[in-house]
Amino acid sequence: MRLPARRRWPGAAGTTRSLSLLAVVAAVGLLPWLSGRDPALSVLRARSAEQEPTREALDAIRRDLGLDAGPLSLLGGWAAGLVRGDLGISWVSGTDVGPSVLAGLQVSLALMGAAFGVAVLLGVALVAPVLVRGRASAGAGAAMLAAVPEFLLATVGLLVCGVWLGWLPTSGWDGPSSMVLPAVALGVPAGGLLGRLVADALPAVLEERWVELWRGAGVSRARVSAAALRRVLPPLVPQFGMAAVGLTGGAVAVETVFAVPGIGRTALGAAKSQDLPLLQGAVLALLLLGLVTGALSALVRRRLLGPALRDASLSLPPPLPVRVHPAIPLTLAALLATAIGWGLLRDPYAVNTAVRLTPPSWAHPLGTDGLGRDVLARLGHGAASTVGTAAAVCLLSLVLSLALGFLPGVAAGAADIANALPPVIVGILVAAVAGPGTGGAAFAVALISWPPLAAHAAALVQEVRASGFLTAQRAIGAPPSWILTRHVLPTVAAPVARHALLRLPGIALALASLGFLGLGAQPPAPEWGLLLDESRAYVERAPWAALSPAIALALLAGLAVSGAAYAQGVARTPGKEAPVGV
Repeated sequence: MRLPARRRWPGAAGTTRSLSLLAVVAAVGLLPWLSGRDPALSVLRARSAEQEPTREALDAIRRDLGLDAGPLSLLGGWAAGLVRGDLGISWVSGTDVGPSVLAGLQVSLALMGAAFGVAVLLGVALVAPVLVRGRASAGAGAAMLAAVPEFLLATVGLLVCGVWLGWLPTSGWDGPSSMVLPAVALGVPAGGLLGRLVADALPAVLEERWVELWRGAGVSRARVSAAALRRVLPPLVPQFGMAAVGLTGGAVAVETVFAVPGIGRTALGAAKSQDLPLLQGAVLALLLLGLVTGALSALVRRRLLGPALRDASLSLPPPLPVRVHPAIPLTLAALLATAIGWGLLRDPYAVNTAVRLTPPSWAHPLGTDGLGRDVLARLGHGAASTVGTAAAVCLLSLVLSLALGFLPGVAAGAADIANALPPVIVGILVAAVAGPGTGGAAFAVALISWPPLAAHAAALVQEVRASGFLTAQRAIGAPPSWILTRHVLPTVAAPVARHALLRLPGIALALASLGFLGLGAQPPAPEWGLLLDESRAYVERAPWAALSPAIALALLAGLAVSGAAYAQGVARTPGKEAPVGV
């Protein structure tokens, strides 16, 4: 008996991509039916808070909105209106949704354009030393910038540049000055990612044989640098597209922090007020932005490759490893562990209004919040909850990726759609259906965290299936189930599990971002993102309450970056082993 060879489904990826996209659009269209709440009651409360919710009044609203026709009729009516360009009527304001979505989209596009400019400038600053010296010089710093979440940068920027120094406006959309802080908060992580990708790939390209020949022939440094960049960019363009997609998700948090009337803030406000028609239009616009960005990145890649290489699988030499001393991740882990362990010994829910907003002291090492609760205690207990939830999401993603690793053609299409949906957008949809909460936030992050692990698993499955020892196993008559459970799965599962473990801090940061937006854990839960959100109300009087979770999140981001960099360095050291493909 033979273990089935890897099958190829030429149209499987396209079919799965189309079905996944249809499923997402259908879920958006069925939001009024999927929400589990009575939309008629929400509309009645929005139109007249004093009116009694009698059966007659609710039935009249259902007939008026077409909610009594069933889910299929509801989806059909919404789709028909969508084709005509009609997004419906807001349940809260009673106005057309289309103009509101268009106005928010214009603001968000302007903000994303400015953020992209910041990202390009930062990326150029990180890449320029590599072109001059021929070796990576800021890999760890760029990785750190890429790992810091946008909502954290936005909060710190608002606190330092807006509140303490008073240099720039802290809210609103009144002119170019109002765009500076949001654009920087949104563009710095994207710029760090772009700069890191190019800076990591350039040194290996500059050591290729053609560069030596060009320099020997007297070609100028500028022409060599331009050719090296053209060599580097095509394989990285899909990653650039994913970074641009990340701007749509980061815009939700940044617009919320700075009260920018963009499409992200519109979607979040509609989810919280249960204005489902407005939420449908806003989420659809965000989804369209992500898909258009992905299509544009594919088009740019084709243009860079040219007709001759369009169908070729162009790859880069492996990047040179970024050397990170093991003391760095160990120190960050020790600092986090000390703060968490100390906080776990305290009561995070004890309220004492007599000591509210007190500065750090021996009794309260990190001060107290607006209710007099100990910030250190809430930080420690919040970490246990956040890390535990992130571990559950990692485990779920690992199991799913191992299963999809054997179906790469089927998984590829769904992965394309998942990559086009930032966690915040999925979190908004899940919160609209199931309500905000820890479980919903975990489910939202799990829905889109599996593609990198699945791609890693698929590559390992292909490599194992092509190995010689499996041929020997088949020759001696080993059954497929034996080969699968004793050879293929153990070989694939261990590296992918280590990869999933390295993604744990990133998943914890994604959960914190949903908590910060009110889509995750709810008060009085001591969750890090929620702690940061709660402290914004009194950030001028008690900045330590905001800085404590902000510093903890920054340490977590640093641990994620330094740990992954150290693991990569070990993986390239002879005689040592580390996660493959991370």
